[in-house]
Amino acid sequence: MAEVNMTGGAAEKLESSEPTQGIAETITDGVTKGVKELVVGEKPQVVPKPGDGQKIYEIDPTLKDFRSHLDYRYSEYKRIRAAIDQHEGGLEVFSRGYEKLGFTRSAKGITYREWAPGAHSAALVGDFNNWNPNADTMTRDDYGVWEIFLPNNADGSPAIPHGSRVKIRMDTPSGVKDSISAWIKFSVQAPGEIPFNGIYYDPPEEEKYVFQHPQPKRPESLRIYESHIGMSSPEPKINSYANFRDEVLPRIKRLGYNAVQIMAIQEHSYYASFGYHVTNFFAPSSRFGTPEDLKSLIDRAHELGLLVLMDIVHSHSSNNTLDGLNGFDGTDTHYFHGGPRGHHWMWDSRLFNYGSWEVLRFLLSNARWWLEEYKFDGFRFDGVTSMMYTHHGLQMTFTGNYGEYFGFATDVDAVVYLMLVNDLIHGLYPDAVSIGEDVSGMPTFCIPVPDGGVGFDYRLHMAVADKWIELLKQSDESWKMGDIVHTLTNRRWLEKCVTYAESHDQALVGDKTIAFWLMDKDMYDFMALDRPSTPRIDRGIALHKMIRLVTMGLGGEGYLNFMGNEFGHPEWIDFPRGPQTLPTGKVLPGNNNSYDKCRRRFDLGDADFLRYRGMQEFDQAMQHLEEKYGFMTSEHQYVSRKHEEDKVIIFERGDLVFVFNFHWSNSKKDYRVGCSKPGKYKVALDSDDALFGGFSRLDHDVDYFTTEHPHDNRPRSFSVYTPSRTAVVYALTE
Repeated sequence: MAEVNMTGGAAEKLESSEPTQGIAETITDGVTKGVKELVVGEKPQVVPKPGDGQKIYEIDPTLKDFRSHLDYRYSEYKRIRAAIDQHEGGLEVFSRGYEKLGFTRSAKGITYREWAPGAHSAALVGDFNNWNPNADTMTRDDYGVWEIFLPNNADGSPAIPHGSRVKIRMDTPSGVKDSISAWIKFSVQAPGEIPFNGIYYDPPEEEKYVFQHPQPKRPESLRIYESHIGMSSPEPKINSYANFRDEVLPRIKRLGYNAVQIMAIQEHSYYASFGYHVTNFFAPSSRFGTPEDLKSLIDRAHELGLLVLMDIVHSHSSNNTLDGLNGFDGTDTHYFHGGPRGHHWMWDSRLFNYGSWEVLRFLLSNARWWLEEYKFDGFRFDGVTSMMYTHHGLQMTFTGNYGEYFGFATDVDAVVYLMLVNDLIHGLYPDAVSIGEDVSGMPTFCIPVPDGGVGFDYRLHMAVADKWIELLKQSDESWKMGDIVHTLTNRRWLEKCVTYAESHDQALVGDKTIAFWLMDKDMYDFMALDRPSTPRIDRGIALHKMIRLVTMGLGGEGYLNFMGNEFGHPEWIDFPRGPQTLPTGKVLPGNNNSYDKCRRRFDLGDADFLRYRGMQEFDQAMQHLEEKYGFMTSEHQYVSRKHEEDKVIIFERGDLVFVFNFHWSNSKKDYRVGCSKPGKYKVALDSDDALFGGFSRLDHDVDYFTTEHPHDNRPRSFSVYTPSRTAVVYALTE
């Protein structure tokens, strides 16, 4: 269990016979040996062996110029896979560290183990022993693992009661400190206290949630509703897992989404971090309820046929030393790189050392834990660009030159970790989804690991949202149709994307939602249907619908929307906060710890007397159209027109023809639309429909018959009326 730096000379020790003996055999009831024994008597799950990693050169021959880097990357991946196979019994066993580290219970009692090689001494303290550091001292093995066994009480009850507070007290190079176990399964913040407390979480069998419903199969097209439990209530409060289960999940299903992506699940002591400064990686946030409540939520989602994706943070960790991993054993280099490399200056957080053996065990086990224990259906990995490069993508503009991806700035250890975790996810759970948040455009990102890729199923297509913000700062009269089409279609061949017009990022304080960019303060006074509209409101509602549909239609194989934005949620997100004093002495005012802008006003989208309702109805119709036709994953996609003067974009996807007229005033009669398939077309979706807050300028009963009249490089065509600022989808009928 030594900390092995997989990039340096220490890696050679793994290949000699001596450490093999030490790691695998000499730990009495140790982590590695003990975990191996767990698979006896049951059929172990198997992660497939590595491939040859060469298919990437067939997919993209340009990569051959960087073969030395890519082959080295793959050889490192294979070497670590081989070391895990040799010393840990394989990736499947290695990823079950939570069954030996942290608190585990057997018929005889509770065992607690913690990897803290820097500590001089350690003791388990808590409510159960009145926080006496002399009562339950721990012993250390040769590999820095501290251990204690607490036998059951005389009546057979566990020595530590369920729900009681526990910590590990260590004498470290930085002094004596109490820490929450790195593997803690639940932690809470007591009223009036700042640091969280670790909780021994082991409810009696009758209180444990039992899943009732099977996990849904992965759909062809992903339509993701990005959510945050805490702010999911119309009320100014922190919402609960139970309320989200009962109130929000049925809404997501009704809107037509087939997956819910939940942010801020891993415990984080600072609410306003949006869940990105994780303190306890194995603990679901206690702000929203108990672990059993979260399981009930996920089971209900599965009953509704919804996938549940977790926004997982393995890119960095909270700086906190009292309730986080920072300085856990009193050293700077325990889970993280030392010095500047271990600190993210912009995020004010710690950066993992992905070349460390025990960091690999910790993070791989963490991914496994959420899939196994809570039955999540996959992950959206946060901050992957930061992981893959030593510069973290900061102050860096990626131009697409392959030298930017495959050079000395690439953190090969981190990329290899991503390959391993995708191996694990797809090997053990073939239906699980992995999405990576990468802004750099790393080639091979979404190619399977055996073929030489990083192994993600989807890349989050972040450039699209940035493009919309750029355009919204201009008048739409100056928008370039070719520019919009290029941004939406600029993605790597055979690598799938999840695209979005805006996510939670665009709604944070200091920025604005698309609706607010378009309509600004008019939203406060002119969204009621019994009051006159304004040109700004009419323009905003029309473009809001068009932006979403063209993004979904052209942008990728998956689509994402942050909750509330489907109906044009006004204003921004601002977490409750007090005043903050910067190191310079400057004081930033807070918001009096208000929850007013840290909630979702679903009541606005539901109100039939407000214009928000039309935008919500359109978003719902858009999701149901994709469900019916599956256009996002159709192999047939062809852009036939991007006309700058007419401000028109026309494209085919599957059996649908999309016609966008972005012109602010010119409606066009007898406008010819090219298409590939002959037959009769009908209106399948019309953004100008009165139901969607439009002006009903189209007759939906009209049939559109094709003629053998080639147009825009298409073999056939039909003529339509295309109103200004309107998107219409035509479907080929039987």
